[in-house]
Amino acid sequence: MTTGQRDKPVAPRIKGWCPGAWRPMASGDGLLVRVRPPLGRLSRHQMLALCEAAETFGSGLIELTSRANLQLRGVSEASWPGLMDFLVEHGLVDPDPHSERRPQLLLAPDWQAGDATFEAVRLLEARLDELPALPAKWGLAIDAGAAPLLGEVSADLRIECAAAGTLLVRTDGRALGTPVDSPAAAVALLIRLAHWFVDSGGREAGRMRRHAAPLPAWAPAVMAPAAPGPRLALGPYLEGKGAWGRVVGLPFGRAPAAALRAAVDSAAVSAVRVTPWRRLLVEGEAPTAVQGLLDDNRDPRLSMDVCPGAPHCEQASVETLALAERLSGRIEGSVHVSGCAKGCARQAPAGLCLSGRDGRFDLIVGGRADGAPVATGLSEAEVIALISRHREDERRGQGVARVFCHGRQK
Repeated sequence: MTTGQRDKPVAPRIKGWCPGAWRPMASGDGLLVRVRPPLGRLSRHQMLALCEAAETFGSGLIELTSRANLQLRGVSEASWPGLMDFLVEHGLVDPDPHSERRPQLLLAPDWQAGDATFEAVRLLEARLDELPALPAKWGLAIDAGAAPLLGEVSADLRIECAAAGTLLVRTDGRALGTPVDSPAAAVALLIRLAHWFVDSGGREAGRMRRHAAPLPAWAPAVMAPAAPGPRLALGPYLEGKGAWGRVVGLPFGRAPAAALRAAVDSAAVSAVRVTPWRRLLVEGEAPTAVQGLLDDNRDPRLSMDVCPGAPHCEQASVETLALAERLSGRIEGSVHVSGCAKGCARQAPAGLCLSGRDGRFDLIVGGRADGAPVATGLSEAEVIALISRHREDERRGQGVARVFCHGRQK
């Protein structure tokens, strides 16, 4: 084990695109196949079909991503064609591969038929062909409820609601947006801003938040979105005066297909909505507790950011899931366990981050997986020992920074 400030680790290979179904990504445990649920919602029969697909063609594990996609792991090159036939047959994948080259659409999961979010996404879907060719990781958030839910989720353009009820279109990285008077006007402005992004050199930046060009005069950023609403809490979900469904959690954002099947197997369940927060909203009368899923908002596994790690990811040099389980509940604040410095599970800084390198862990305090570590070359046992020491020092009124200052002095 080595403590003290040192150079950042060598950056891992960045592929620059996200996996899809028609364009799966090779990983350490086979192909990674990602499904984009239309309107962020799968019928009960589609969810059961996805569970069957995971067990028949993959490893049996289903993951929920930070962009509210569902993905299957462990698919082989030989089984992929059969999987695609199955997914298309059940309406889980568009039969046109070109559809995956369009920007990701992310909806606030509490939308209802006829509301502003629903109307905006329907109008946008009808005009997707008017969008220019955009960078591979671009995304669009349709979040027009009274209290926006997706402000912390990665998206390049957003349709949101202002405090006064007016809709606005906001570019990622800017606190203010441009007010519009209808969902149709919001969609028209969003398309126009996408063209401006390309025409003003945004392709070189890649993402809207990194694009430094000033906004055009016809899209003044003058209005703030409404105060954000809370993430969906685990347990009964109430709409109006009655129970409408149930929210369940996925530990570290993943669960066996068998657990998800048990959550939707009742005929009283109608559909499942995805969220970017490791939660699924099951519409209808779902079971109150399912083994392998979470039903307690205090469970720390719901908020920890953990990538699959080795051997699931070819770039990871360490296992992550077992260590995350051991750390669960030991640390207050944000925790990120990453198999490498790429940090796929969390791009924002975390209070405590463990990043894999050469089969051991670097520890970063208040930073990202590619940040400068305060301790390097840690085994899993040494990580646990350091965390235990941190907890003991907290009881004495010292914090995590003090613990690792002690490490540097040694």
